[in-house]
Amino acid sequence: MPSNDARTLLHTAIPTAAVGAIATVIAGVIGGGKGAIGAVAGTLVVLLFMGIGLVVLQRTARSLPQLFQAMGLMLYVAQLLLLFIFLAVFKNTTLFDFKAFAFTLLATTVVWVAAQARAYMKAKIMYVDPEKTGSKS
Repeated sequence: MPSNDARTLLHTAIPTAAVGAIATVIAGVIGGGKGAIGAVAGTLVVLLFMGIGLVVLQRTARSLPQLFQAMGLMLYVAQLLLLFIFLAVFKNTTLFDFKAFAFTLLATTVVWVAAQARAYMKAKIMYVDPEKTGSKS
């Protein structure tokens, strides 16, 4: 993974994991062990879904740059649909507290998207490929 991609992943995953840890503590205090498990599950789902999406988006940008914007939009819609499906599947679960899971899922998703937007705004990514020195045209 190129350094820009790794940096973007790092700048999005760390704030998301931090919010997930805070949510786990809050859910553990309010909902007990099941609340903490729900918050951890919500955090892991967001880190997994969004992390895979970021890797796919970066590979698309490298191989098919003309599809980057369309792929990004499609990817975010697909991620949101997957998150809603995940919520629907686990709605009546007894493995963990569903409310803690859902609120953590929401909070960490918002933090991931905001952190990713900030990372892209701060990144110094060239939008034009510079000419290689010593190459013949």
